[in-house]
Amino acid sequence: MNNSFQSVVDTFDVFLAAIRDTIVMSLVSLVIAGVIGLALGLLLYATRPGNLLGNRTAYTVINLVVNLVRPIPFVIFLAAIAPLSRVVVQTTIGVPAVTFAISLAAAFAVSRIVEQNLLAVDPGVVEAARASGAHPVSILLTVLIPEGLGPLILGYTFIYIGIVDMTAQGALVGGGGLGEYAITYGSQRYDWWVVYVSVAAIVVIVQLGQFVGNRLARATLRR
Repeated sequence: MNNSFQSVVDTFDVFLAAIRDTIVMSLVSLVIAGVIGLALGLLLYATRPGNLLGNRTAYTVINLVVNLVRPIPFVIFLAAIAPLSRVVVQTTIGVPAVTFAISLAAAFAVSRIVEQNLLAVDPGVVEAARASGAHPVSILLTVLIPEGLGPLILGYTFIYIGIVDMTAQGALVGGGGLGEYAITYGSQRYDWWVVYVSVAAIVVIVQLGQFVGNRLARATLRR
């Protein structure tokens, strides 16, 4: 058992690589989940009965899929989509597999956030656009998204924090990052300095993301 800060120094290169992997997994997953989730959220909003592309059947199907996937704990979701991961990224372990799983899991959470924020947009703005003859897709992209951009950024910031948490859980399948570093070099060796340093690094990464998200949202809301 090594319980001194020297162990962190001795594994510093691994620690830096773990930080890099965590940041890469988080940002790549956020971008992919953000795009997929935005598309799903727009569909949820648009196909809701009475909305721009109201279609009860389409809305029911999409809503059901989102409701089925969202409650699944990420660790179980990670195992459940292993066959799909093998097809898409050619592996079920490591950074690519974990990034793929996070992207899918987070996309369904993003879709609900997008839908909820779009529903909060003043209906009068939408009606004005419809009255002017704007196409539904144009309304979605040029009216609704800009109107709800500030809250959407805050929602994406919230998702980013959850994504960082999921990168740590990815350590269970050799996903790399600070989670694996904390487990492999920390808890399994009863070296709590490594664990504490890993926790501190994750907190810093989360706080930086929160800071950037808050600044972007504030700048958007002040326009």
